[in-house]
Order: sequence, then structure tokens, then C-alpha cells
Amino acid sequence: MRILSVVGTRPQLIKAAALTPALRARHDEIFVDTGQHYDEAMAGVFFAELGLPRPDYSLGAGGGSHAAQTGAMLTALEPIVVAVRPDLVLVYGDTNSTLAGALAAAKLDVPVAHVEAGLRSFDRRMPEEVNRVVADHLSRWLFAPTPAAVDNLAHEGVTAGVELVGDLLQDLAANVTREIRDPGSLDAIRVDGLQLQPGGYLFCTIHRAENRAPEVIRAWASMLRAVTRPDRPVILALHPGTRAALDATGEDLGPNVRVIEPVGYRSALTLQLYAGAVLTDSGGIQREAGWLGVPCLVLRSSTEWVELLAATDGQMALVGLDTGQALDALAHWAPFGSTRSLALARAAAIDLAPAGAAGAIATRLATDEAGR
Repeated sequence: MRILSVVGTRPQLIKAAALTPALRARHDEIFVDTGQHYDEAMAGVFFAELGLPRPDYSLGAGGGSHAAQTGAMLTALEPIVVAVRPDLVLVYGDTNSTLAGALAAAKLDVPVAHVEAGLRSFDRRMPEEVNRVVADHLSRWLFAPTPAAVDNLAHEGVTAGVELVGDLLQDLAANVTREIRDPGSLDAIRVDGLQLQPGGYLFCTIHRAENRAPEVIRAWASMLRAVTRPDRPVILALHPGTRAALDATGEDLGPNVRVIEPVGYRSALTLQLYAGAVLTDSGGIQREAGWLGVPCLVLRSSTEWVELLAATDGQMALVGLDTGQALDALAHWAPFGSTRSLALARAAAIDLAPAGAAGAIATRLATDEAGR
């Protein structure tokens, strides 16, 4: 099949790195980067690190409101779809790039394949929830990562084209974790000259739009000041948009919160594996922390990855922005004095198996092509 794959953010580049080799072994793939994550720090370095081919088309549509960004992507994607004449347009996840790719294809009567179909937080205030629902209902192929995702689609009356394939992120994480089991992998990562020690820090990421309002920033800044201390700093990898919003408030994070630029994929996994705990609003990092066995505090009131909450037996907790809940969870799952030994034991024991999602997706599309 001739497949037009649309990506635009770091998480989508990670998923594409897992799927693209399998697709290109059987299909003709054309790669479009919308530029939703539009600078070198946010996305550019990922191409080299993950071995991704440079995109066939780069749209440069980053920045702006949801409407402006999605509109710019639609305008740029339409002539590409017309020129390429793909058999299908493949989209990933729940971003504005996902929505634009699905809409552009559907308007031109080109079938859509949605990777990570069926995920639901059941919170329509989240733009990601709107994007994933629309993409699912426009798609012919719906590649679900979890049984709950399949059930969600069935409850919405969507059963045709649904296939449970597993999680692409697990395929890539399984390969990389084998490379970072040696604690020496942490030596290459320095933060303002600070040599990080296993279990000696908390790793945090904050990027979602709902966590950028001034009153919300004050809440999570207060939480971070409360959970950190000089001998266990918070390493906060901050999305440029969140950093700009933080700077605009003038909020002081205190001396023990170290703000860094977004890091590459391998570094992010390393920082998670050896952290005392992870605090995040990211769906991708939730999953990675769960697979790595790292205590994870989810800075949201809901999650689309409900299986992880059950599978971790409480080690992953939805704390929202409640400082008391965060402190209680850390006291239980990442007690001072024990985090170094816990981190070293976790790294020594890690044996993550791939999900096989990439092969399942490529095979399903090849089977459908043969049956046309």
C-alpha cells in the first residue's frame, strides 16, 4: 500500500520510529511532519536519535491557537494528499496533527488508519479527547493498544476495522531499556553540573495545555517545592510553551527544582528508570514509568491508560495537583533512604518484552491490501 503517515509531535515521532521500519518492509510510506513541535529541541534531535528518515514533507505549522494550528495543517495537507494519492492516511494518537490528518483524508475520501484508537479519558474539556474521538469515528482501521480501548469503541458503536495490536511505545522501549540497565548510563546526563545518582532525584514533565493557566501553575509549583529537598531535587523537563507560561507568572520554583530543556528519548527513559519517582501529565511517560516499575504520580484527575493504574498496584497514582496526596504517595512508594537501592534493583531486573504492535499493524494492512 501507499501510506501517507502524518506526525507532528515528539510522542508521535517515537511511535513512528517503532512502526516505520515495519511499514517500509512491506509498504510504500510517505512521511509528513506537520511541525506541531516545531523547534530542534522539541523534535529535530529525535530524527537522528531514533533513526527516523527525514520527512518527505515538512509543513512548519507549529504555534498558534488550536484553530489556527489545525487550519494551517489542513490547508497544507490537502494538496499533498491530492498529489500523493495514497491508499490510506495513517495518524497517531490525539494531537492537532492527528485531527488534521484524519480530516484532510476524510474530506478527500481517502481511508484513515488510526494508531492508538479507542483511548478515552472521558473528559471532553481536554482537546486531546476531542481529537481522538473525531479521528476514531473517521477511521477505517482502528489499531487499539489495550482491551479497554477496544471496549470503549464498542460502547460507541465502532467495531468494524478495530484490531487489538498492543502498544507501539512498548516495542521501542523494550529495545532501549536493554541499553540503559547499566547505572553508568546515568553518568552521561548532567544538570547544571549536578551528577545525578540512582534514586537521588525526582523526574518531572509538564506540558498539557490545562496545566498552563496561572492559577494551575501556582498549584503545581507549590507541589514541586513541597516534594523536593536539597538531597533529592526535582529535574523538571519543561515544554517550551509551559516554560513561557511559567515565566509569565513570575512563579519561583525554589532552589531544588532544576528546570531543563526537553531531553531525547534515550535520556528520558534513563532519567525515569533511575529516578526516585516520576511526576508527569504525559500519557507516554505514564506508560513508560509503568513498564519500568518506577513510582509515578500523574498530575491529572483522569487518565486514558486505566489498565496501568490497576497493573501497578497503587505505585501509579492520580494525584492531580493535590500536594498532600503527592507527599503521601512519595512517602509510601519512594521513601527517603530507600530510593537508591530500589532504583538499582529495578534497573538490574528490567526485562521488558516488545508488544509486537508494529508487526501486527503492518501485517493487517498487507492482508487487507491482498484482499482488495
